[in-house]
Amino acid sequence: MEKKLKVGILGATGMVGQRFISLLENHPWFEVVTVAASPRSAGKTYEEAVGGRWKMDTPMPEGVKSLIVLNVNEVEKVAETVDFVFSAVDMTKEEIKAIEEAYARTETPVVSNNSAHRWTPDVPMVVPEINVEHFDVIESQKKRLGTERGFIAVKPNCSIQSYTPCLAAWKEFGPKEVVATTYQAISGAGKTFKDWPEMVENIIPFIGGEEEKSEQEPLRVLGKVEDGQIVKAQLPKITCQCIRVPVLNGHTAAVFINFEKKPTKEQLIEKLTSYKGFPQEADLPSAPKQFVRYMEEDNRPQVTLDVDYENGMGVSIGRLREDTIYDYKFIGLSHNTVRGAAGGAVLCAEALTAKGYIKSK
Repeated sequence: MEKKLKVGILGATGMVGQRFISLLENHPWFEVVTVAASPRSAGKTYEEAVGGRWKMDTPMPEGVKSLIVLNVNEVEKVAETVDFVFSAVDMTKEEIKAIEEAYARTETPVVSNNSAHRWTPDVPMVVPEINVEHFDVIESQKKRLGTERGFIAVKPNCSIQSYTPCLAAWKEFGPKEVVATTYQAISGAGKTFKDWPEMVENIIPFIGGEEEKSEQEPLRVLGKVEDGQIVKAQLPKITCQCIRVPVLNGHTAAVFINFEKKPTKEQLIEKLTSYKGFPQEADLPSAPKQFVRYMEEDNRPQVTLDVDYENGMGVSIGRLREDTIYDYKFIGLSHNTVRGAAGGAVLCAEALTAKGYIKSK
């Protein structure tokens, strides 16, 4: 790319916003030129606005420290400075819907980490290795919004990333029933152990809204575009339990699965390890070379050893074996704030750019 696209981050001071800042440092296609947040942060430098709340393992990039934080509600002012925005705003669902549409109507593409538009019929919700063809629905969305280049695209919930790639890789065998329990890291709630000391040596068997998302969102990812909207898949039937565990980063899933056509274990592993999609074919900057890996060891994948596989953009699967009630069971692991949140959105933006949906203004 001859000239980098100018990027704004909405909700730049929060944990996901910080992750965007970290991931986009030295990005070959994108340059963060604008940071926007709540009115209380506006007018401060980014370094001042974040203060002691920088939660990343790596230092705050020098290039953003002195950027003046804009008021995220001043849509036109923010939009005129950028080619597109990443959205990680912390608002109510209705407020998020409204503000993301407002940005799109300024002819500014919005790539969102938020859940507000995940079920808007003409908004694509994409895991780029699985369903980039859902970007086709953007043309219908533009007609509704009255835009030429402005639109919204979203990425799905972080909890589904550790098992939905398997469902896509095994599509030909007809997955029909899935029981999944996800063991979810505290960073999924935007927390560290310093913020949330009561999570040390603790498990909480409830995460608001998470089980519904984990059961339904894979079906939308696996669905298809019909008449200008996404129609979700009918199978597999999925039931989930979602549990908060004392882990900083990394969502683990324990999954049971039944198939219409029962494959062999060897066939399942081969489909996982050979699975690739548009990001690998197009060699996108953030794409993992190997999207899904299979680990033979009985005690893998483990969060401490495996969460950063492929810079946090890959998915690790292990312990695939026959079950006494279901056909098979397995363990999955994905990085919830990289692949599951900001990194997944960056990869979406790269795919949108490669396909011509995002261009310089």
